[in-house]
Amino acid sequence: MGRISVADGYYTLVNMFTVRPEDQRRMYDEIVDVTGIIRRFPGFVSANVHLSEDGTRVVNYAQWRSREEFEAMQTHPSVQDHFRRCRALAEIDSVFCSVDFAHGGVAGAPAAGGGR
Repeated sequence: MGRISVADGYYTLVNMFTVRPEDQRRMYDEIVDVTGIIRRFPGFVSANVHLSEDGTRVVNYAQWRSREEFEAMQTHPSVQDHFRRCRALAEIDSVFCSVDFAHGGVAGAPAAGGGR
């Protein structure tokens, strides 16, 4: 499981995959399956996959030790078929970023303002 911390200095990628509702599970499966390959690359830290409630989005939050290690994975032949399948299923919006603030709440406590 990923841990979000400013101190770690990880290179972070947030991918938003916009899909038809009938393709959400297929997109999810594609990401989870390829993580079995990607996690073996040097520099991989974590991957987290989120599904929107309306079925139209899959969000992948991934952390890498460095940009260089991420880019080495991204150009490797073993993941190119995965990238092609993703592009065929979804419109992809990728955001590369750093963590500049993180705050962890107390487990089980209600969120500020009441929460859900």
